[in-house]
Amino acid sequence: MTITAPVAIQQERIASPLTVLMCRPEHFTVSYSINPWMHPEDPTDTSRALSQWHELRRVFERLQFTVRLVEPGRGLPDMVFAANGGLVVDGTAYTARFTFPERAPEADLYADWFRAAGYDVVAAEETNEGEGDVLLAGDALLAGTGFRTDTASHAEMAALYGREVVSLRLVRPDFYHLDTALAVLDARPGHEHIAYLPSAFDDASRAELERRFPDAILVDEHDAKVFGLNAVSDGLHVITAARATAFQHQLREAGYEPIGVDLTELLLAGGGAKCCTLVLRDRPTTAEEAR
Repeated sequence: MTITAPVAIQQERIASPLTVLMCRPEHFTVSYSINPWMHPEDPTDTSRALSQWHELRRVFERLQFTVRLVEPGRGLPDMVFAANGGLVVDGTAYTARFTFPERAPEADLYADWFRAAGYDVVAAEETNEGEGDVLLAGDALLAGTGFRTDTASHAEMAALYGREVVSLRLVRPDFYHLDTALAVLDARPGHEHIAYLPSAFDDASRAELERRFPDAILVDEHDAKVFGLNAVSDGLHVITAARATAFQHQLREAGYEPIGVDLTELLLAGGGAKCCTLVLRDRPTTAEEAR
C-alpha cells in the first residue's frame, strides 16, 4: 500500500474591484524629512513621479477599479499619499490628524472631499494617519501605532465603527506606517489573509499576528525595503513594487496574480502603491456576501 502526502487545498481567490481615492503628485518633491526615506539633499523628478503614478492608475482602471481624484494642494508634496488622508469604512469617513505640521493641512482638504462626495464625516480628536495605519481584515480593523498614530485613536475608531480594533505596535522607523509592513491580501470575512514583515513589530504584536493569521505570507527584508508590502489587493490581483520579485513568487504560490509597478520616485518620500491609494468602503460586506 502506498501512502501519499496530503495535497494542500489552495484557497480560491476572487477579485472584487475597489473604489479608490487618489491624488496626482503635481507638487511632489522631498523638501523636508519626516521619515528615514526622505533626503531633501537628493534630487527628485516630479515629471517622473507623475508618470509612475499614472501607470499605477492605469493598472487600477484595467482591473475595473473606480478611481476618484482629490485635487492636490500647493505646498503639500506628500498629498499624493492619499492613504493617510483618512479612513472610510461603512460609508463613514474618519478624518486624519497628522503627527507632523508639514502634512497637517492635508487633513482638511481630504475632509472637504469626503463631505462633497456625500460621506458622513467624523472629525478625529486623536492623532492618526488614516488608512496608512489602519487596514480592514474581515470584520476587524488592524491598527498600527508606534510612530504616527496614537493608540487613543484606536478606541475612537472602535466606538465609531463598532468593530474590533487590533492594536499592532511598529518598532522600526523605516516601517513607520502599518501599510509599509503589512498588506491585507484577502479582506473577506472568513477568508482573511495577510502578508507582513515580522521584524517590523514588537513581540506581542507579532504573536497576535501569528495567532490570527497562521497562514500569513512572511516577506523578506529586501522585498519589504522596496515597499513590496505597500500593496493593493482586490482579493486576486496584488499590485506591488516591481522590484519585490520574491514576494511576487510567494503570491503566485498562494494563488494570487501579482502586478509589479515601478514607483521608485515616490519611494524617495517613503511611499508606494498603497500609500497612493485610499479605499472607499461605502458599507460593510457581510459574511454571506463574501462567500
